[in-house]
Amino acid sequence: MIGLPVSTEFNKRIPKQKFYENIAVTSAMKKAFVEQIRIIYWRNKIAATTLNLAAGEQVTEIEVFEVRLSAPELDESVLHQIDREIPYHILFLLEYAGKYRAVIGYKEVAAGKTAFKVDRYYYTEWLEADELPVHLDGLSLDAVYENFVRQIAGTALGSDESATLKESVEQQKQREQLEKQIAALEAKIRKEKQPRKKFELVQELRNIQGKLEGVVMN
Repeated sequence: MIGLPVSTEFNKRIPKQKFYENIAVTSAMKKAFVEQIRIIYWRNKIAATTLNLAAGEQVTEIEVFEVRLSAPELDESVLHQIDREIPYHILFLLEYAGKYRAVIGYKEVAAGKTAFKVDRYYYTEWLEADELPVHLDGLSLDAVYENFVRQIAGTALGSDESATLKESVEQQKQREQLEKQIAALEAKIRKEKQPRKKFELVQELRNIQGKLEGVVMN
Protein backbone atom coordinates (compact mmCIF):
# COMPACT_ATOMS: atom_id res chain seq x y z
CA MET A 1 0.00 0.00 0.00
CA ILE A 2 2.77 2.46 0.86
CA GLY A 3 5.49 0.45 -0.81
CA LEU A 4 7.06 -1.18 2.23
CA PRO A 5 9.41 -4.12 1.60
CA VAL A 6 8.03 -7.66 1.69
CA SER A 7 10.32 -8.43 4.64
CA THR A 8 8.18 -6.13 6.83
CA GLU A 9 4.85 -7.76 5.96
CA PHE A 10 2.90 -9.25 8.86
CA ASN A 11 -0.72 -9.24 7.59
CA LYS A 12 -2.41 -10.47 10.72
CA ARG A 13 -6.00 -9.63 11.54
CA ILE A 14 -6.46 -8.34 15.10
CA PRO A 15 -9.87 -8.82 16.76
CA LYS A 16 -11.03 -5.34 17.69
CA GLN A 17 -12.38 -6.75 20.96
CA LYS A 18 -8.76 -7.01 22.08
CA PHE A 19 -8.71 -3.25 22.58
CA TYR A 20 -11.93 -2.85 24.55
CA GLU A 21 -12.11 -6.02 26.67
CA ASN A 22 -10.12 -4.22 29.35
CA ILE A 23 -12.43 -3.52 32.30
CA ALA A 24 -11.16 0.09 32.41
CA VAL A 25 -12.63 0.88 28.98
CA THR A 26 -15.77 2.99 29.13
CA SER A 27 -19.02 1.99 27.45
CA ALA A 28 -18.60 4.98 25.10
CA MET A 29 -15.16 3.70 24.07
CA LYS A 30 -16.51 0.20 23.45
CA LYS A 31 -19.36 1.66 21.40
CA ALA A 32 -16.87 3.60 19.26
CA PHE A 33 -14.90 0.43 18.51
CA VAL A 34 -18.04 -1.54 17.70
CA GLU A 35 -19.78 1.09 15.56
CA GLN A 36 -16.89 2.91 13.88
CA ILE A 37 -14.45 0.08 13.09
CA ARG A 38 -15.07 -2.93 10.86
CA ILE A 39 -11.67 -4.67 10.76
CA ILE A 40 -8.12 -4.08 12.02
CA TYR A 41 -5.13 -5.56 10.22
CA TRP A 42 -1.56 -5.50 11.47
CA ARG A 43 0.03 -5.02 8.05
CA ASN A 44 3.73 -4.38 8.68
CA LYS A 45 6.42 -4.47 11.32
CA ILE A 46 9.26 -2.02 10.69
CA ALA A 47 12.21 -3.01 12.86
CA ALA A 48 15.94 -3.71 12.76
CA THR A 49 15.02 -7.39 12.41
CA THR A 50 12.86 -6.84 9.32
CA LEU A 51 14.88 -4.15 7.54
CA ASN A 52 18.48 -3.03 7.25
CA LEU A 53 17.98 -0.22 9.77
CA ALA A 54 19.83 0.83 12.88
CA ALA A 55 17.92 0.49 16.13
CA GLY A 56 16.61 3.79 17.42
CA GLU A 57 17.21 5.35 20.82
CA GLN A 58 13.50 6.11 21.23
CA VAL A 59 11.90 3.90 18.57
CA THR A 60 12.37 0.13 18.65
CA GLU A 61 9.58 -0.84 16.24
CA ILE A 62 6.99 0.87 14.06
CA GLU A 63 3.81 -1.10 13.48
CA VAL A 64 1.56 -0.37 10.51
CA PHE A 65 -2.13 -0.92 11.24
CA GLU A 66 -4.79 -0.78 8.55
CA VAL A 67 -8.11 0.15 10.17
CA ARG A 68 -11.17 -0.29 8.00
CA LEU A 69 -13.95 2.03 9.07
CA SER A 70 -17.73 1.91 8.98
CA ALA A 71 -17.91 5.70 8.55
CA PRO A 72 -15.41 8.38 7.47
CA GLU A 73 -14.97 9.75 11.00
CA LEU A 74 -13.11 7.93 13.78
CA ASP A 75 -13.12 9.06 17.39
CA GLU A 76 -9.51 9.95 18.24
CA SER A 77 -9.90 8.29 21.63
CA VAL A 78 -9.97 4.97 19.75
CA LEU A 79 -6.48 5.66 18.40
CA HIS A 80 -5.33 6.58 21.91
CA GLN A 81 -6.69 3.28 23.23
CA ILE A 82 -4.87 1.24 20.58
CA ASP A 83 -1.67 3.19 21.23
CA ARG A 84 -1.99 2.47 24.95
CA GLU A 85 -2.37 -1.26 24.34
CA ILE A 86 0.56 -1.55 21.87
CA PRO A 87 3.94 -0.59 23.42
CA TYR A 88 5.42 0.53 20.08
CA HIS A 89 5.04 3.41 17.66
CA ILE A 90 2.13 2.96 15.25
CA LEU A 91 1.40 4.24 11.76
CA PHE A 92 -2.36 4.01 11.15
CA LEU A 93 -3.79 3.66 7.65
CA LEU A 94 -7.51 4.37 7.89
CA GLU A 95 -9.69 3.03 5.05
CA TYR A 96 -13.20 4.03 4.11
CA ALA A 97 -14.99 3.49 0.78
CA GLY A 98 -11.73 2.68 -0.98
CA LYS A 99 -9.94 5.87 0.15
CA TYR A 100 -7.17 6.09 2.73
CA ARG A 101 -5.75 8.57 5.19
CA ALA A 102 -2.54 8.12 7.14
CA VAL A 103 -2.52 8.99 10.85
CA ILE A 104 0.37 8.98 13.30
CA GLY A 105 0.75 10.12 16.88
CA TYR A 106 3.69 12.11 18.18
CA LYS A 107 4.72 9.84 21.04
CA GLU A 108 7.12 10.52 23.88
CA VAL A 109 8.40 8.27 26.63
CA ALA A 110 6.30 8.86 29.73
CA ALA A 111 8.38 10.31 32.56
CA GLY A 112 9.93 7.56 34.67
CA LYS A 113 8.15 4.84 32.70
CA THR A 114 8.79 2.47 29.83
CA ALA A 115 5.42 3.32 28.29
CA PHE A 116 4.67 6.10 25.79
CA LYS A 117 2.22 8.96 25.84
CA VAL A 118 0.70 10.43 22.69
CA ASP A 119 0.97 14.20 22.57
CA ARG A 120 -1.14 14.71 19.43
CA TYR A 121 -2.13 13.06 16.17
CA TYR A 122 -1.40 14.15 12.63
CA TYR A 123 -3.58 13.26 9.63
CA THR A 124 -3.42 13.35 5.86
CA GLU A 125 -6.49 14.03 3.75
CA TRP A 126 -8.51 11.13 2.34
CA LEU A 127 -6.58 9.96 -0.73
CA GLU A 128 -6.11 7.07 -3.10
CA ALA A 129 -3.78 4.47 -1.60
CA ASP A 130 -0.94 5.29 -4.00
CA GLU A 131 -1.28 9.03 -3.32
CA LEU A 132 -0.48 8.85 0.40
CA PRO A 133 2.61 11.03 1.07
CA VAL A 134 4.19 8.34 3.25
CA HIS A 135 7.40 6.57 2.34
CA LEU A 136 10.29 4.86 4.11
CA ASP A 137 13.09 7.37 4.62
CA GLY A 138 15.97 7.19 7.09
CA LEU A 139 18.82 4.98 8.24
CA SER A 140 17.55 4.40 11.77
CA LEU A 141 14.16 3.71 13.30
CA ASP A 142 14.22 7.10 15.01
CA ALA A 143 14.75 8.79 11.63
CA VAL A 144 12.07 6.71 9.88
CA TYR A 145 9.53 7.57 12.56
CA GLU A 146 10.41 11.29 12.50
CA ASN A 147 10.06 11.34 8.72
CA PHE A 148 6.67 9.58 8.90
CA VAL A 149 5.45 12.27 11.32
CA ARG A 150 6.77 15.11 9.15
CA GLN A 151 5.40 13.58 5.94
CA ILE A 152 1.92 13.23 7.44
CA ALA A 153 1.92 16.54 9.32
CA GLY A 154 3.06 18.49 6.25
CA THR A 155 3.16 22.26 6.76
CA ALA A 156 1.70 22.00 10.29
CA LEU A 157 5.22 21.45 11.68
CA GLY A 158 6.77 24.41 9.88
CA SER A 159 9.74 24.48 7.52
CA ASP A 160 12.71 24.73 9.90
CA GLU A 161 14.86 21.81 8.77
CA SER A 162 17.35 22.35 11.60
CA ALA A 163 14.74 21.81 14.33
CA THR A 164 14.33 18.44 15.99
CA LEU A 165 10.90 16.82 15.83
CA LYS A 166 10.27 17.71 19.47
CA GLU A 167 11.24 21.35 18.79
CA SER A 168 8.93 21.47 15.75
CA VAL A 169 6.01 20.13 17.81
CA GLU A 170 6.68 22.64 20.59
CA GLN A 171 6.83 25.49 18.08
CA GLN A 172 3.50 24.36 16.66
CA LYS A 173 1.99 24.43 20.16
CA GLN A 174 3.33 27.95 20.69
CA ARG A 175 1.85 29.11 17.37
CA GLU A 176 -1.53 27.63 18.22
CA GLN A 177 -1.55 29.20 21.68
CA LEU A 178 -0.62 32.63 20.31
CA GLU A 179 -3.20 32.36 17.53
CA LYS A 180 -5.90 31.64 20.13
CA GLN A 181 -4.80 34.66 22.17
CA ILE A 182 -4.89 36.84 19.06
CA ALA A 183 -8.39 35.66 18.13
CA ALA A 184 -9.63 36.34 21.68
CA LEU A 185 -8.09 39.83 21.72
CA GLU A 186 -9.52 40.69 18.31
CA ALA A 187 -12.98 39.73 19.60
CA LYS A 188 -12.49 41.94 22.68
CA ILE A 189 -11.32 44.87 20.55
CA ARG A 190 -14.41 44.65 18.35
CA LYS A 191 -16.66 44.81 21.44
CA GLU A 192 -14.74 47.42 23.44
CA LYS A 193 -16.35 50.88 23.44
CA GLN A 194 -13.91 52.85 25.64
CA PRO A 195 -11.12 54.37 23.48
CA ARG A 196 -8.44 54.07 26.17
CA LYS A 197 -9.17 50.43 26.89
CA LYS A 198 -9.40 49.71 23.18
CA PHE A 199 -5.97 51.30 22.66
CA GLU A 200 -4.47 49.11 25.41
CA LEU A 201 -5.96 46.00 23.84
CA VAL A 202 -4.57 46.95 20.42
CA GLN A 203 -1.09 47.39 21.93
CA GLU A 204 -1.37 43.98 23.58
CA LEU A 205 -2.52 42.50 20.28
CA ARG A 206 0.48 43.92 18.44
CA ASN A 207 2.81 42.53 21.09
CA ILE A 208 1.40 39.02 20.71
CA GLN A 209 1.41 39.30 16.91
CA GLY A 210 5.12 40.12 17.16
CA LYS A 211 5.70 37.00 19.25
CA LEU A 212 3.83 34.92 16.68
CA GLU A 213 5.98 36.31 13.87
CA GLY A 214 9.06 35.36 15.89
CA VAL A 215 7.85 31.78 16.30
CA VAL A 216 6.91 31.50 12.62
CA MET A 217 10.34 32.77 11.55
CA ASN A 218 12.19 30.20 13.70
